[in-house]
This record gives sequence, C-alpha cells and structure tokens, in this order.
Amino acid sequence: MQTVLISGGGIAGPVLAYWLRHHGCEATVIERAPGPRPGGQAVDIRGVALDVVERMGLLAPARDARTRMRGMSILDPEGHEIDRSTEATFSSGRLDSDDIELLREDLVRMVYEHTRTDVEYLFDDSITALDEDRTGVHVSFAHGAPRTYDLVIGADGLHSTVRRLRFGPEEPFVRHLGSYLSVFSADNFLALDHWQLWLRDGDAGFGIMPVRDNSELRIAFGFQSGPLGHGLNGNGALRKLVADRLASLKWEGTRLAEAAHDAADFYCDAMAQIRMDHWSRGRVALLGDAAHCPSPLSGQGTSLALVGAYVPAACLAQARGDHPAAFSHYERRMRPFVDLNQALATENPGGPAAEASVAHAKNALALDG
Repeated sequence: MQTVLISGGGIAGPVLAYWLRHHGCEATVIERAPGPRPGGQAVDIRGVALDVVERMGLLAPARDARTRMRGMSILDPEGHEIDRSTEATFSSGRLDSDDIELLREDLVRMVYEHTRTDVEYLFDDSITALDEDRTGVHVSFAHGAPRTYDLVIGADGLHSTVRRLRFGPEEPFVRHLGSYLSVFSADNFLALDHWQLWLRDGDAGFGIMPVRDNSELRIAFGFQSGPLGHGLNGNGALRKLVADRLASLKWEGTRLAEAAHDAADFYCDAMAQIRMDHWSRGRVALLGDAAHCPSPLSGQGTSLALVGAYVPAACLAQARGDHPAAFSHYERRMRPFVDLNQALATENPGGPAAEASVAHAKNALALDG
C-alpha cells in the first residue's frame, strides 16, 4: 500500500487524504495547529467543486451549513447607503445560484469529521526536513520521530513549508497583487440580520456579514499596500497596522479597530498568487494554495483546493504507483483550470469578475477526464 504524507490540515489536505484512502493508499495529514483551525472568511464551493463534494457525500451537509444572506448594502465613506441588492452579494455572487457559500471553519470541520476514522492526523507538529532517495522520502518533524513515506504532498498554503524545503524560497513564485486582506470576528454590534455591508474609503474598504444566526460578524478588511514582509506577523505589528488603518475610517472605524485588536481569530496576509512552472519534484508534489494560490480576490481558492485534491488522487490511482506519470498527468489536467481561475482575481481590479467569466472558469474541468 502506497504511503502518503500530506502537510496541511485545512481543506485541500484532508480532501486529498479522503480520495487517497478511497483509492487504497495510506494517508497521514500533519498540521501545525493543535486541531482543525477555527475562524476565516466565508468561502465558496462552485461549479465542478460541487461534484467533488457530492462524491464525498458532503453536499447535503454543506448546503445545510451555507450562509443565508438576504442581500447587501453598499455604503459611502460616511456610512450612507448608495446602492443595495437583494439578488447578489459580493462574497457569494447570485443568491439564487446552486453554488454554496459557507464559513471556512465549517467546511474544515466537516471534512475532518468525515475523514478522521480512516486518516491519521498529526496535530501540533510540522515538517522540518525532507530527504528523498529511491526508497522514499525520509521526513523529519519538529516534535515527532522521523518517518519514511512513498510520497509527500504539500497542501500547506501560500507560505508552504513543503514548497520551501523542496523548491526553495517562496519569493520567485509569489506574485503580489498590491493589497492585503484581514479577516476577524466580532460580536454583532451592528445588529445585522442576514444582510451584508460593503464600504470603500480611499485605498481601503471592508465587507461585513453576520453569521451564526446573526450572533457574530465576520469582517473582511482590505487595503492597498506593497509587500510588507513576514516579520510583522510574529510581533503583533501587522495587527496594529490593521487596527490603525481601521481607526482612520470615517464610519465605525473605532469599533472596527477595537474588534481587530481583540479578535482571537485575527488573520491578515497579502493578496498574492503562486505561479510555478512545475508542481512536483521527484516524490514531492504541491496542491491547492501551495501550488497555485489564486488569492481570495478570485473567489475560487476553495474550489481549486477541492478539485486540486480530487485530480491527483485519481491520477495516482490510474498510474498504479508510477508517481512521475501521475504527477505529470495531474499538472496537464489542472493547469488550464488553474489559469482560468487565477485570471478572475485580476480581471476587474477593485471589483468582482464578470458573472460570465466566473461561470466559465468554475466549470472548466471534467472530473472524469
């Protein structure tokens, strides 16, 4: 039985583990967090990704967990409504679509619960070294004893450790898109009822949506900036920068800044894409954001993760253990799909891509091809 270590316990990694087990492989997922990660923005499952979720038996639970927005208001910098829609929101698109918007943490928990009995999870640990030879990949961990696997897959995000260890520093692969996104939770101090608010003030703006039966808010704050460097994350400087930018807003800036300062699930990172000539080297491969992050501006990161997990598992099964052939097939199938979906992030700077572009991109791959 082929053994595969997957780095990253978000969405792409556990979904890959599910399909590897389905095809008879032994899968282990390693995640640096102590358990499935809470927090995060609402994400979308669209097009062919819905087929992946359905084949996992998770379509009905995903639909049950979807957000149920009634619409949105667009505000001027002073907080006055200048437009509204009861047909679509910026976060999910058309409200009458078959696509599913749900909280990232709900999808993460759903996939984890669906796989935990058949997949080994190693929480609170991380990979520190990879040493490949003709027998396999010898893996060292921050805490656990070394192990050897037939294959190692990096599904560990924009700042992938597996990519760094196997392909080198991330800088050559990152395409910064000129902005940052912060996401955090707060009490529903605006008393929103299944209704989103969107506001732009100069080079910054936010979207606010109520979740958990309107008991809390998820706030997504974006601002234009060149690369700020990774050092800001560890010492709280990035949180302070976000809070200061929020405090400068004309409408609700003070309360938004306080929420960012206090949020236990505060997140902020660059809006960036990963562009690589190859997603595999030897027995090590990448998928999801680690291989081809489209950025949240595309609205397709989760769908790419779901489809990008299904395809390599199928390719490995078809190749009957021939991993070079499987990884080559995986890239040939996925690259056109990735290219179309990455292009959504830059099609309309400052706004969403056209509905026709999204419709084409989200369906531009056949699972059984």
